[in-house]
Amino acid sequence: MSIFTPIESGSPLILTVPGLGGSGPSHWQTLWEQSRPDTSRVELGMWNTPHRNAWVTKLDQAIRQAQAPVVLAAHSLGCLAVAWWAELAGQTFGYPVAGALLVAPADVDRSEAPELAAFRPTPARPLPFPSILVASTDDPWIEIDRARSLAASWGSHFVDAGPQGHINAASGIGWWEEGQQLLDRVLDAASDRSGRPRNAGEARSLLAVNATEAAQSHYLGASAA
Repeated sequence: MSIFTPIESGSPLILTVPGLGGSGPSHWQTLWEQSRPDTSRVELGMWNTPHRNAWVTKLDQAIRQAQAPVVLAAHSLGCLAVAWWAELAGQTFGYPVAGALLVAPADVDRSEAPELAAFRPTPARPLPFPSILVASTDDPWIEIDRARSLAASWGSHFVDAGPQGHINAASGIGWWEEGQQLLDRVLDAASDRSGRPRNAGEARSLLAVNATEAAQSHYLGASAA
């Protein structure tokens, strides 16, 4: 039996995918889980000693158990878990993962942190779902140009969040309203009002237009990958 309960039949479920160390009580992922009835955390386990195959397996189990379209809200190393799941799962475009918000991905190829080594090399194929990648100009875990390059490889719409650190609790963003608005754009791009999944071209075009409009209200430098 599924551990996740859809709010409405066919409505996407939001699964948060934390990074190294998990997400603490003040992290936006945790706050979203507490405030949105459609949002649950993927318990990847081994938070401080992550292993790629174990994380991808846990993520796959959560996606399959959801019994509904899924939108992923990933942070840091969790973005790499999502990319590796997409690389290995072989899903058709838009189902069961209907979209993703990818926030502050860690640069595992250039990092000297041994905890990240198991996630090398970074997958480079386009993701089989519409996605937004958000990065900061002063993130210690990835340079902004590298984040932009990842967005281009993954077919993600890129949003420059300005100087926001690692876009986590230490960034002082709390519930992160701007992120919620970008998440809503992913949800809009995933399916139309009747619940019909959009095709790849339609989804990415709509996402680029809507995400840019949302980001320009709060961030400078939003651009399509």
